[in-house]
Amino acid sequence: MYSYDDRIRAVRLYIQYDKSAAAVIQELGYPERKTLRYWYKEYLRDNGLKKKFVRSPKYNGAQKEAAVKHYMEHGKCASRTIRALGYPSRALLKQWVTELCPEEKPHCSAGGSLVHLTKEQKEAAVMELCTKDENVQEIASRYQVSRCSIYQWARELLGEGSVSSVPKRNKTEEPKPATIEELQSQVNDLTKQARELKDEVFRLRVERDVLEKAAEVIKKEEGVSLGSLTNREKTDVIDALRNRYRLKTLLSVLQMSKSSYFYQEAAMTAPDKYADVREKIRQAFDESSNRYGYRRIHAALRNESVTVSEKVVRRLMKQDRLTVTSVRKRKYNSYKGEITPAVPNEIKRDFHADAPNQKWLTDITEFSIPAGKVYLSPIIDCFDGLPVAWTIGTSPNADLVNQMLDAAIEALKPGEYPIVHSDRGCHYRWPGWISRMKDAGLIRSMSKKGCSPDNSVCEGFFGRLKNEMFYSRSWQDISIDEFIKILDDYMHWYAEERIKISLGGLSPIQYRRQLGLTA
Repeated sequence: MYSYDDRIRAVRLYIQYDKSAAAVIQELGYPERKTLRYWYKEYLRDNGLKKKFVRSPKYNGAQKEAAVKHYMEHGKCASRTIRALGYPSRALLKQWVTELCPEEKPHCSAGGSLVHLTKEQKEAAVMELCTKDENVQEIASRYQVSRCSIYQWARELLGEGSVSSVPKRNKTEEPKPATIEELQSQVNDLTKQARELKDEVFRLRVERDVLEKAAEVIKKEEGVSLGSLTNREKTDVIDALRNRYRLKTLLSVLQMSKSSYFYQEAAMTAPDKYADVREKIRQAFDESSNRYGYRRIHAALRNESVTVSEKVVRRLMKQDRLTVTSVRKRKYNSYKGEITPAVPNEIKRDFHADAPNQKWLTDITEFSIPAGKVYLSPIIDCFDGLPVAWTIGTSPNADLVNQMLDAAIEALKPGEYPIVHSDRGCHYRWPGWISRMKDAGLIRSMSKKGCSPDNSVCEGFFGRLKNEMFYSRSWQDISIDEFIKILDDYMHWYAEERIKISLGGLSPIQYRRQLGLTA
């Protein structure tokens, strides 16, 4: 069945191409000529097409009554009626019996199909459906099943949507006579397509069996890719499936060379030269109550005069799954307890400011890269989100926040005493921070303990910064100094050039210049 968009596209092309059905079918690949003309008449008659297409009944009343009569007179057996008349499906016959004979109950309960076919027979039926050598009804009759069963097998083997993509045979028009060469070419193409489809189905079956056997033999989790298996694991899977498939087929699916396979076979059958070492490693690991890693295990073996490298110890422990249980490191947290009395929350989640330097927000965020850790401490103005001042360092100490605060105070004009809001981190409760705030006449404000929404604007700034600058690239070969330079450049770009939709497409500095607040 074609959707509304498909039908209206075909009709419009039909009108555009001066009612040339051949041109439309050649471009779209559908529908039949008679169907296209029917859509066009409906389009003219109703000044458009119906959103929903209602199919006319396939069987008339006489056929319906004949099927129900045969069913009632021949033992109320649906399979016998379908084989005798060639129609309808089991579900449709049951519906007709319920409609015409409501007092009768089905004699045969629904217990599945009475015709049991093997998987190979189902695949052969689907292959015949795809090649279109016969119509669906002829295929169903030969296998003694309904048309619905053929389509259901096709959906199971080929996936949803594949059946509708099979080209339909044109029953309304007589085919044009073809030459012997054309017919032979068509036969060769169809044979090739059938062979390719059969090979693809076979390969998919092999891949499915390989994945299932990998989960069974080597205990791989579901969703593992064949490329992630080691050669030893691939060899185990091949050995488990050698009695079902040829070695060449399995090597091709697993993308493994023949020489690598026989090398692994020889290695697995050879005696383990590290058998004694494995036993000593396990003994040392057990004696340490599963606390020793490979370095300490290596030291224990060395004390026992066992000569073996650290890499071998690490590999053997990995193979024997001797791992040390460790606790994941906690993320950076500046809270060190209530070291000084906390101040009230003066902001109270009202982050709106009518002028610059009325409400400031501050916090510290951490960047962990392979070269080390870097910390950023900015002050954000609630008026337009401008980073008033910031410091970048490799240690979240008092100097990091104090230098930032000194730089922000120098930017204040006479008579400006903003509220400085922060979390309850220790940096904002040490004497250096408190004395600077008091000397400058600034008002302290703190969030509740563990309540990040109280400082959500600053947290949002960190989120945008990391999404735009940090998470989008790899920092594998970047040094600490290079990262600090990149981060500082981003902060300048954020303040001077990065546009904000809330500021009318201007950056914070450009917005202030437009208002005449800065030069």
